[in-house]
Amino acid sequence: MSEGEVPPPSSGDGGDETQPSTTPAPAEEEQDAAAAALARARAVAATKGLRPGMKPRPKRKWQPRGVLAGTGRDPMTVGEQVERLVGDRGWQVDVAAGSVMGRWPEIVGRQVAEHCEPVSFEAGVLSVRADSTAWATQIRLLSSSLLGSIAAAVGPDVVHELRVHGPSAPSWSRGPRRTSDGRGPRDTYG
Repeated sequence: MSEGEVPPPSSGDGGDETQPSTTPAPAEEEQDAAAAALARARAVAATKGLRPGMKPRPKRKWQPRGVLAGTGRDPMTVGEQVERLVGDRGWQVDVAAGSVMGRWPEIVGRQVAEHCEPVSFEAGVLSVRADSTAWATQIRLLSSSLLGSIAAAVGPDVVHELRVHGPSAPSWSRGPRRTSDGRGPRDTYG
């Protein structure tokens, strides 16, 4: 027999001739494995709704939520993150009121800020304390223009009313100089 020829099948009489093996040749095994893999890939594609000749779908890039801005890969700035947090929590009015109190000299002017300061903000009412009764009267007269300056600086509907308080006087109702008869220590004021 020459090289490359396949021996003829045996007659089955049990002679010394060797029987052909029932296992396929290595080349046939590789072809069967490739055909099986191709069949599996086609089945998976069919379940996904893909057909032969279709263009592949573009792959989506993974982006963590809220960290990257827009469609680019640029990270968001701290200011953008803070604005988003304030908007999500509904803190716009509180932050604007804090801005009024923090930027008081810038909003109302240096001269007014030297003689009065914001004390509290509650439900749209900004309370201001003046250092003298004269300045308290002056701030009351300027309240409409001050409200306009505040609205221009932080937006409308933040501060609805401006309450001006004068300087606080000492209280004689408690302490070592209190007396139950007469006017007490104030009777010498004339």
